[in-house]
Amino acid sequence: MAEPTKPPVNNEVRSTAAVPAEWRPFETLHREISRAEFLRGAASAGLAVSVIGQSGATRAQDAPPAPMSGAAGKPASRATIEYNGQYRNGLPFDNVQDFRDARRGLLAALPDPAIIKNSDGTPVWDLSVYSFLGTSDADDAPDTVNPSLWRMAKLNMIHGLFEVVDGIYQARGYDLSVMSIISSDTGYIVIDPLVSAETAAAVWQQLVIRQLGDKPIVAVIYTHSHVDHYGGVRGLVQQADIDAGKVKIVAPADFTEAAVGENIIAGNAMSRRASYMYGNLLPRGATGQVDGGLGKSTSSGEVGLALPTDWATETGQRITIDGVELQVIMAPNSEAPSEFMFYLPEFKASCAAENACHTLHNLYTLRGAKVRDGLLWSKYLQQTLDLYGDQVEVLFTSHHWPTWGNEEVVTHLKKQRDMFRFLHDQVMRMANSGMTPKEIGEVIRLPHDLATTWACRSYYGTVYHDAVAQYNLRLGFFDGVPATLHQLPPTEAGARYVDFMGGADNVLRQARVSYEKGDYRWVAEVVNHVVFADANNVAAKQLLADTYEQLGYQSESGPWRNFYLTGARELRQGVTQLPTPNTASADTIKAMPIEMFFDFLGVRLNGDRAAGKTVAINVELTDTNTKYVLGVENAAVHYTKDKSLPDADVSIVTTRADLNDIMLGLSTMEKQVVEGKARLTGDPKKLSEFVGMLDNFEFWFNIVTA
Repeated sequence: MAEPTKPPVNNEVRSTAAVPAEWRPFETLHREISRAEFLRGAASAGLAVSVIGQSGATRAQDAPPAPMSGAAGKPASRATIEYNGQYRNGLPFDNVQDFRDARRGLLAALPDPAIIKNSDGTPVWDLSVYSFLGTSDADDAPDTVNPSLWRMAKLNMIHGLFEVVDGIYQARGYDLSVMSIISSDTGYIVIDPLVSAETAAAVWQQLVIRQLGDKPIVAVIYTHSHVDHYGGVRGLVQQADIDAGKVKIVAPADFTEAAVGENIIAGNAMSRRASYMYGNLLPRGATGQVDGGLGKSTSSGEVGLALPTDWATETGQRITIDGVELQVIMAPNSEAPSEFMFYLPEFKASCAAENACHTLHNLYTLRGAKVRDGLLWSKYLQQTLDLYGDQVEVLFTSHHWPTWGNEEVVTHLKKQRDMFRFLHDQVMRMANSGMTPKEIGEVIRLPHDLATTWACRSYYGTVYHDAVAQYNLRLGFFDGVPATLHQLPPTEAGARYVDFMGGADNVLRQARVSYEKGDYRWVAEVVNHVVFADANNVAAKQLLADTYEQLGYQSESGPWRNFYLTGARELRQGVTQLPTPNTASADTIKAMPIEMFFDFLGVRLNGDRAAGKTVAINVELTDTNTKYVLGVENAAVHYTKDKSLPDADVSIVTTRADLNDIMLGLSTMEKQVVEGKARLTGDPKKLSEFVGMLDNFEFWFNIVTA
């Protein structure tokens, strides 16, 4: 746009004036994204990574379009076959009770192949790509998959609408998470409405209504603040009904801040790492992605967030919804920063949210997030036992299948409790004895009774990385060894290691000998130095890829397998520049406190470009009647509420609603000034200078090479 030949009076830009390009303060905060661009991972981990649609809803996709099934990879080595055989020989594969429980109470299922499509006809959920798993309960894992993980992958294929007890139902197998439904006096209460609007709507229209009857939804409960437990809400209820009080949205205290916050500050890095964790870039097949541990994968439809209207705030609180009483057990900073469980006395049923699933869960998630507290987690499960252990007859969670019978429920809760407590306490015992986190992770083992219980196996979390996480929780990253206090970065260290070891050719020659012996962890460690020393060393990358592949084939954990195999893929093929996801959905942006928006600006501020510069900006939001001074000094952002500076460099007057549109890429500051929706006074060059200090993050950064 042409610069005006004459500046407006008092430097105030009005709708009748042309606006110079330098007066575009927020355009780079949120790039415009087309509806054809898809999410590449993170919805199940709690990230509302999304694409903005014309309606203001969001689209998330966990994988490239039409993932292949059965794509060929290299075969399992003899060492991998022998390694996986130890699982087959050491675990109770003759115990198939989980298969019976996973099928119990089936009322109906979507016809095979179970495919759910969006309005454009594009599949957002497709179980047909996992047909290679078969339907047998037998231990028939191929050599390229850990037999324990193969077993869980089969269990997570059992799908349909199930009766838990009379009046409580679950839809399983149609997203990473499970949707639970309670029949109330006049309608239904929905617990955790999946990831996407499309999967939630399909379950409701094709299964719930047809099997249980067409009654209104009177409430939606979010058990915790991860997106797979709220993202599908827009497929079930209308905002107008929420506003009119016809539908309650019930959530634990601090839910909104937790749900929004995890998606913003470190969202770009989390999302990139999530593309590894969930195997989103891998073909589906026996040499690729087979399962996510908690479920098959995440759906790829529209993600939304309806803000809560009612809150669970303290243990012992009783909430009655349409004749159904919930007795609350608060569980913050267990599996999620904001989480609660509850007991339903009418049904003698306990909902454990995501705190007692059929796996060892993450005390640290590989996509990256705050470390979770195993001690607190175990105490919340103990509270459940103390309060309801003598009453409960069925336990259901937000993933996997229920557990029936008082004795069985109590046993399951006790083992989950003891597993998390053991990991926390034994790690701290060893740490207090002087052991370092890697030493602890290497030697810690669950007691035999826990280790041979299927629900305590490492399908999602692992004993190793959960143990290291508990060390980090209490003592931080430093292991106390001075040599590790200030280590060289990987590229420099790699070059020096390679030089010390006689050059790249010698390292690879010796590493190939170790590879043939099946010593894959050592090969990965030494060859990784070669790759970081020289990212163009094709032989090193190929050997490291082969090594990662075998480690993936051996992994019992779905995320570990996916990390290894995705690393192998990118070493062989390079980083695939797929459409870039965005870590903030429309609903998330609207729910984000303005202070969090300012905090994110601070994360994006480039310290080098900001050095020696000062900026003071008045921001006034007329619809929320709030004022802020946003400033930069000493290469850091600061802000103050309820204040304006008479000598600020530039002042912005707008509304929060219009700012949301700018943040979502639906408008620009320039356009809003021209339209009279925003007003600027002062020196626009200072605003431009501030914007020039902000980084835009590249999503597809390298992970397995420098």
